[in-house]
Amino acid sequence: MAKIRVATSADAGELAQLSGQLGYPADEQVFAARLQRLLDSPVHAVLVAADADGRLAGFIALEQRITLELGERVEIAGLVVDGETRRGGIGRSLVAAAEAWSRDRGLVDVFLRSNVLRPEAHPFYERLGYLRTKTQHAYRKRLA
Repeated sequence: MAKIRVATSADAGELAQLSGQLGYPADEQVFAARLQRLLDSPVHAVLVAADADGRLAGFIALEQRITLELGERVEIAGLVVDGETRRGGIGRSLVAAAEAWSRDRGLVDVFLRSNVLRPEAHPFYERLGYLRTKTQHAYRKRLA
């Protein structure tokens, strides 16, 4: 079984590869800079699942957030399990570690978004006890 640990800057290359599997490719140097900002942040965490050889089999990115209307909670900002190791319990272990991180901070609500283009992910979250609370559209505007 994979060991769950906090990511380090040395993981940037493998994390970039895993992110690419989910459709979010990034140059390793760009990914390393993003990762370092998250590692330095007191309200973020990146946890990884490493196999016996130390190779990364997945990661989960977390953000402690506060909003005016809902209060404080943890958001799972990203979860990726290597395509070769999916359905082996790694995702479940990463989510459990995220929930422990949340409880350690005194928070009882964990929130996540799952793209409608990933229907295979929805039953996974529901099996872990997550309830679908809404469907929404996401908008983006790139500023000049």
